[in-house]
Amino acid sequence: MNYIGSKNKLSTFITSTIEEVVYDDLSQMVVCDLFAGTGIIGRNFKPKAKQIISNDLEYYSFVLNRNYIGNNQTIANRQDFVDQLNAIMPFAGFIYTHYCKGGHGERHYFSDENGKKIDAIRMQIEDWKTKGAINEDLYYFLLASLLESADKVANTASVYGAYLKKLKKSAQKPLILEAADFTTDTKKHRVYNKDSNQLINEIQGDILYLDPPYNARQYGANYHMLNTIARYDWFIPKGKTGLRSYNKSEYSSKRTVAKAFEELLEKAKFNYIFLSYNNEGLLTIDEIKDIMQKHGAYSLASTPYRRFKADKDINRNHIADKTEEYLHILKK
Repeated sequence: MNYIGSKNKLSTFITSTIEEVVYDDLSQMVVCDLFAGTGIIGRNFKPKAKQIISNDLEYYSFVLNRNYIGNNQTIANRQDFVDQLNAIMPFAGFIYTHYCKGGHGERHYFSDENGKKIDAIRMQIEDWKTKGAINEDLYYFLLASLLESADKVANTASVYGAYLKKLKKSAQKPLILEAADFTTDTKKHRVYNKDSNQLINEIQGDILYLDPPYNARQYGANYHMLNTIARYDWFIPKGKTGLRSYNKSEYSSKRTVAKAFEELLEKAKFNYIFLSYNNEGLLTIDEIKDIMQKHGAYSLASTPYRRFKADKDINRNHIADKTEEYLHILKK
């Protein structure tokens, strides 16, 4: 997924830096990815760590991580269900009605056919769950597969804050449900869907990785469409873009971010804390340093990076230039 703040391209830098700082045996350590997003860092450490704790306030993120982190045993018949869903007849449901041209008349997040396909697949997954035809592991595997597959044919410039007036090439392709396969192991990982500053009171471990929002963009607004597909609940979409009610993070406000961050550090029961942040965030490097060094030994690693860009084939004004990505390090 082309995701704001994704650490996919930075994962080697982040993982190697953490391993250099924490030179003990990772197989005996609990690693927490507290603002998990699509879960790239948690996925990287899943084969290495004793246990992964994954959390995000957004429900679509919980679905992805419940599959990629929470699932650890092979689901033998998963492809049979994927095949059934790919063969399903389209149905004009909530997504088609409110987010496609043929249903709403203005909103153009998906082609009419793909909107109906999303509806049909989502309703079938829920029906299987209600009837006990699938267990929880398979349920979240199928939901994660749908979220990622739907995102590939979305008619947006990467985020769902707005849709494009005309269907771009990728949005014209028919939706094909692709399996969101995960790494198997024998460990018991934990996945949460909670406010990070509340969850920090309930957990403890060895390595705490933090990747909070850097700026005023609210993920609940930018990815509201994924939450709607994941929850598939009834509500009245608001405004031109069809927004739903969404969570607002304290880390996306200049007024509250410093206080929220310091409270998190004070409560964190972890030996090592790593914070990803860039040089254009709401908190400055010096502000972060001042807060972190109150709680232990502080150091800093950095790497040049291209900032997030929207779909370059649609809007070339968004082609990124280089910025600096920082990994702030605290040993408590």
